[in-house]
Amino acid sequence: MEIDPQNTNVDYSTMVPDPSKDEMELKARLEALLLVAPGPVAPGQLAAALEIPVEEVEAGLAGLTADYQERGLRLQRHAGQVQLTTAPEMGLLVERFLGLEATTQLSRAALEALAIIAYQQPVTRPQVDAIRGVNSDGVLKSLLSKGLVQEVGRGEGPGRPILYSTTLEFLQYFGLGSVAELPPLAEDSPAQSLEL
Repeated sequence: MEIDPQNTNVDYSTMVPDPSKDEMELKARLEALLLVAPGPVAPGQLAAALEIPVEEVEAGLAGLTADYQERGLRLQRHAGQVQLTTAPEMGLLVERFLGLEATTQLSRAALEALAIIAYQQPVTRPQVDAIRGVNSDGVLKSLLSKGLVQEVGRGEGPGRPILYSTTLEFLQYFGLGSVAELPPLAEDSPAQSLEL
């Protein structure tokens, strides 16, 4: 097809691909899929749905993460999956809008056990007990019922104790995008010296 430079009815901008437009379209498609997803999804699922390589999906997700820093949405990553959520700083506004009760407060014991699990995961109850210095059965049952921790398998030690880790609800409760966003442990922390 020959192009006539005298023809003013031709839109030449549509003939040359714009890489930034493709990137924007990818982010828009990812955002649409994440919005309708019933829960967290693996980047591989998104790649299959979009019929593109996982690397392109990861690049698009990185772009969305950067875009959302100035907005009311966030991408949360947990266990190799990603989910679209509201920004933690919008929590009170969203609760008020939806008419939800304030989030229940966790006891000091629950916070201690949860911190140990978050930093040492996967961890067994005896390991949590060793750091806290008291039995943690009741606290773990409470955290399990609230959905903040989950059983993820069995340890190799005597009796094959249950291993615990945090959940996506944990990330949402504390407004984290992933466990990598946890603040660093102090050098003299008891959890720091635990041998797993």
